[in-house]
Amino acid sequence: MPVLGSPLCAAALLAFVVSSVSVSLLIRSLQLGANKGNVTKGTAEDQDLNWRRSALLHQLNERRKEIIPLLSARGSEKKMLAESRYFQQHQSFSAMFDYNLWNEITDGSRRMLMDEMDCDSLVGVQTGNVLGSGYTKLVLKVVLREDQPVALKFVNEQGNDMEKCLQDFGDPRGCLELVAYKLKKEIVLLQRLKHPNIIKLRGHCMEEPGQGLERDGGGGGGGGRVTAILEQGYPLQMIQLLQSPWEERFRVCLGLVRLLHFLSRSPLGSVGLLDFQPRQFVLVSGELKLTDLDDASVEETPCRSDRDCLLQFPHRNFTLPCSAAGLCRDLNQKRNLYNAYRYFFTYLLPHQAPPGLTHLVDHIMNSTGELRADINQTLGSFEEILLLYKSGLHLDNLPPSIIRDYTVMRGLATAGDVEYRCWPSFSPRGCVLAVHSALEGMALCSAHPQCTSFSLSGETTWSGHLLASFRSGFSHLLPDGRSEVYLRRAKASEPSGV
Repeated sequence: MPVLGSPLCAAALLAFVVSSVSVSLLIRSLQLGANKGNVTKGTAEDQDLNWRRSALLHQLNERRKEIIPLLSARGSEKKMLAESRYFQQHQSFSAMFDYNLWNEITDGSRRMLMDEMDCDSLVGVQTGNVLGSGYTKLVLKVVLREDQPVALKFVNEQGNDMEKCLQDFGDPRGCLELVAYKLKKEIVLLQRLKHPNIIKLRGHCMEEPGQGLERDGGGGGGGGRVTAILEQGYPLQMIQLLQSPWEERFRVCLGLVRLLHFLSRSPLGSVGLLDFQPRQFVLVSGELKLTDLDDASVEETPCRSDRDCLLQFPHRNFTLPCSAAGLCRDLNQKRNLYNAYRYFFTYLLPHQAPPGLTHLVDHIMNSTGELRADINQTLGSFEEILLLYKSGLHLDNLPPSIIRDYTVMRGLATAGDVEYRCWPSFSPRGCVLAVHSALEGMALCSAHPQCTSFSLSGETTWSGHLLASFRSGFSHLLPDGRSEVYLRRAKASEPSGV
C-alpha cells in the first residue's frame, strides 16, 4: 500500500475505496446467488435464503448511501443523492454508479490533507489494553514503532451488531462489510471535521485477508478489515470527574460548548449527535474530545408545520419552529445543547463554582435547561466566565488587609510536611488548590482552620492559575529558587505538631 503522506495523493480514502470495491463484488455474488435461487426455488429454505440475500443487499445499499453526501462536494450533493435514490429503487449497483462514486472520492481527496499513517505503520505491532468496546467497535491501546502511542479502532467481531447481523442474514463476510460501514463513515467524518475537541485521525487502513495485527477475537469471514488509527485518549470517567476541582470540570464543559459551536456550522452543515452520551467522549491530556461520530447526522429534519419539530427528552419536550424552507430550525444544535445540559452541565458546572462566578453559572444552567439560548449565546457566556476566571476579576471582594496575616519566604521550600486533605484537590494525598494569586491563597488558608502555611512553586494549571499546596505544619525549610512559602502569622507561633 502506498504511503498516504502527500496532499495530492490519488485517493483520500483509499482504504474506503478498496473495501467498497469488495462490497461491489460481494453484492454481485449475492445477486448471482439470488438468481440461482430463483431457478431452484420451491422449498421454504430457498425462499428464506433469497429473502436474506435481498435484505442484506438492501442494508448494504442503505449504508453506502449514508456516506455519499459526506464525500460529495456541496455542488454535486444533489446529483449524487439522486443517483443513490435511483439505484435504491432498482436494487443494483452498476459500473457507472461505482465510477461516479470513486471519482467523487478522488476529487474530494485533492481538497483535503491526507492521513499520516496507513497499514504499513501497523506492521508487527502487538496490541495492548482495551480502551473501550461497544456494540459495533473495539478500541485498543498500542505503541507503534518509534514509541508512538495511538488507539486502534476496528469492528468488534464479537459485538452485538455483528451477532445480530449473523442471526438475521447468516453471512459472515457480508455482515463484516455491513457492520464496518459505521467505522468507514466515522473515518470520513473525521477527515472532514477537524477541531481541537474532536479526536485526531492519525490514519486508517484496509487490511488484506491474512494480513494485519495479531489480536484476539476472530470470526466475521475472510474479508479485509478496516482500522482507524487515532490519537490516544482515555474514556471519560464521570464519577472521577465529579470529584475533580471545579476548574477541571469547567474545562470539560467549555470544550464541549466549543465543539457544539463548531458542529452547528461545520463544513458539512449543522451536525447532530444522535447518540449523545458521555461514553462518546474521551480525555486527551485533560481536554474533552469527541471520539464516536458514526451516529452523527448532517441532515436537518424536514417539516410542514411546527408540530413536526418536536424535540423529545425523558423529562422535557420542546417544539421548534418550522422554517419557510421546510426544515426544523436549529434542531440539530438545540438537541446537542440540551443533551450537553442534561449529561454534562447539570453534574459538572454548578458545584463548587467560585462565588464570584455563580451568577453567570446559574444563567447558563437556566438558559440551556429551558433552551432559551442558542449555541452562540451559550459559548459567549462560557467565554465570559473564562475571561473573568483567568483575569481574577471575580475576586474583587478579597480584603487586601489579609496580607498582614502572612509572612513570605522566597527561595525556600518546606520539608517534613504535615498535610491535610481538602476537597476538591488536585492531589489525593493532600490539599492542592488552584489560585489566581498569592492573595487568593492567603484567603483560602485563612478559611481552613488547620492551615498554617502554603507554598507556590510556579506550577500552573491549563488556565494559568498557580497550584498552591496547603499544610498544617512542616519540620524545616530547604533552599529552592522556584518556591515561595507563606506562613500564617496567627498560626506560626503555635506548635506545628511535628
